[in-house]
Amino acid sequence: MTTTHYHFQTASHIVSGAHSLELLGEKLDLLGLSGLTSIFILTQPSIVSLGYADQIKRKLEKKGIASEISTEIKPEPTEENIEEVFQTFLKGEHDAIIGIGGGSVLDAAKILAVLKTNDQPISALIGTNLVRKRGVPTILIPTTSGTGSEVTPNAIVTFPEKELKIGMVSPHLLPDLVILDPALTLNLPKSITAATGMDAFTHALESYISNKANPFSDMFALESMRLISGSIQEAYHHGKNVKAREDMLVGAMYGGMALTSAGTAAVHAMAYPLGGKYKISHGVANSMLLPHVTAFNADHIMDRLENVARVIGIEEAGSKHTLAEHVIHQIEEWTADLHIPQHLKAFGVSKEDVPALAEAASEVKRLMDNNPKQMSVSDIEQVYMKLLDA
Repeated sequence: MTTTHYHFQTASHIVSGAHSLELLGEKLDLLGLSGLTSIFILTQPSIVSLGYADQIKRKLEKKGIASEISTEIKPEPTEENIEEVFQTFLKGEHDAIIGIGGGSVLDAAKILAVLKTNDQPISALIGTNLVRKRGVPTILIPTTSGTGSEVTPNAIVTFPEKELKIGMVSPHLLPDLVILDPALTLNLPKSITAATGMDAFTHALESYISNKANPFSDMFALESMRLISGSIQEAYHHGKNVKAREDMLVGAMYGGMALTSAGTAAVHAMAYPLGGKYKISHGVANSMLLPHVTAFNADHIMDRLENVARVIGIEEAGSKHTLAEHVIHQIEEWTADLHIPQHLKAFGVSKEDVPALAEAASEVKRLMDNNPKQMSVSDIEQVYMKLLDA
């Protein structure tokens, strides 16, 4: 008899709810982190302008903890950018790190934490389970509802020379504390709400249909899709709705937990070269690809798509094939309502670029091998072409 084992691991401690950032000091005490002397606060200029970074700095001062704020991490950070910020981190002799911002900031914070304790360059850590030691204490506070990076053992680095984004995967990247405060997302621009929200939905759907889907990932993926499908349009059109923002944050976290257990698949593999070469944001690339890749996979995942249909509120009766079509149509309706582009020409991609894109995507074998239906290079080309023929 063959026994299949399922594995799941995530952040050590998670707190959620409006204004939960107020609990930072209390949680540091609970986790035995109140003895820290200096914390590096990694963020982005918009978070500083909103006052959130200074709010954290004041809370740390009350605990007798010094801090330094850095906004040097760029969107979709490269190895060179992260190394530059790491030198600033080292000079400050900080013994912990707080990442507050979007997925790029959270990923970079996780990488900086392990660079401090592992005498290895980033290039030596790219891949799966290559990080030898746990990093310094890490606190992650997402301000977008998308990547789920705060609860995953993954971090993405952009390599311009390869025109690719490549993942670092290790349980040592998991943070000590996660704070999900929807109040921090109320000022999120519509375009970012849309792209990050659909990114989170993609994580959940791909995890649910992946070859490594399991009871753990199914639970998180289904609840993620339920929460996001019920709140993404409200969060987009009425951004000050705290309940919708909280559902999006928790839904994105569950999507991250799902992919931690099951992994994503062809959508993400095909999105990476679009981001690496054409600077298309990850959420937008995923959104563009999701309906077309789902249509390609549909005949292999009919039972799963039937469950997805029910979870996202499709109540019409019909065959499994009809329900699968409804799911794909619903995704297309969301992207239209959220004003997410659905044509690669808008980003300077031409039909002549497709063979190279398809070849690059096919090389992301960690994700392609997880797709429920095998994709040849020709199959990948045909999906890209759908985004050029529209």
